[in-house]
Amino acid sequence: MKVALHGLALKAEVFSEVQSLFNELTTHQFEIFVTEQFDKQLRKHGGKSLSYWVLESRQDMAAMDFVISIGGDGTLLDAVCQVGDLEIPILGLNTGRLGFLATVATEKISDSIADLANNNYQIESRTLISLQSHRKLFNGLNFGLNEFTIHKRDTSSMITVHTYIDGKYLNSYWADGLIVSTPTGSTGYSLSCGGPLISPEAKNLVITPVSPHNLNVRPIIVSDESEISFEIEGRSEKFLISLDSRSTSISSEMKLSVKKEKFSAKLVKLPHYHFFDTLRQKLNWGFDMRN
Repeated sequence: MKVALHGLALKAEVFSEVQSLFNELTTHQFEIFVTEQFDKQLRKHGGKSLSYWVLESRQDMAAMDFVISIGGDGTLLDAVCQVGDLEIPILGLNTGRLGFLATVATEKISDSIADLANNNYQIESRTLISLQSHRKLFNGLNFGLNEFTIHKRDTSSMITVHTYIDGKYLNSYWADGLIVSTPTGSTGYSLSCGGPLISPEAKNLVITPVSPHNLNVRPIIVSDESEISFEIEGRSEKFLISLDSRSTSISSEMKLSVKKEKFSAKLVKLPHYHFFDTLRQKLNWGFDMRN
């Protein structure tokens, strides 16, 4: 089997874990490939002795059986962009901090690769959100796993986002911004702005205002079969939009809408993992925080 490794920033203190990953993959007879970004990181930390091939084209990526992201959730989000509509299963090795998506701890490398080699896993399909606009944005990578966000620039005054569901007027949000989140993204930016937690298999999107001026405005859950469109007003001529960690500046004339992407992200789910377990561990549910 062929596996691609992807990482954005490799810290010196985790290089030994990366070496262990290479050893386990070699032991289980995986052919190892790396993205160009990760190749640079490996060379930076003296990984010339490691045996691998560098992915040089989209065609090379299409031949992979798995992609392993090495880092935190941000690295896995970038891996989703690398894979796109190829829908190659992605496994996240967590060398970062929180790890809602990158769920494999470094001490579990051996067991996890063994499970992968022995087909002891499941594949979860995660909804992606797709951005539609009359001008090409984000170099054509107009999809994200977590959320789409409209936000004011810098210290400018709040903006007004007129929002429509399937062409029907919903609300005009006077706020610093607006988030449209997938179920996967419900544990991210939307959560920090008061949005609800949603299980990954739910067929919904969440609209969450960022610091709304009207305190009676609350997040709303809508069907992921809906198309959500926007008109933006504000004192500034420019606004920020983002898909996951990628952002760009736009003008108020830009016509924007979002809906569920036609393809999905495929995440590898290993034995003994469950979303509810992750919630309890990462959010410290059930712990007495006074101690």
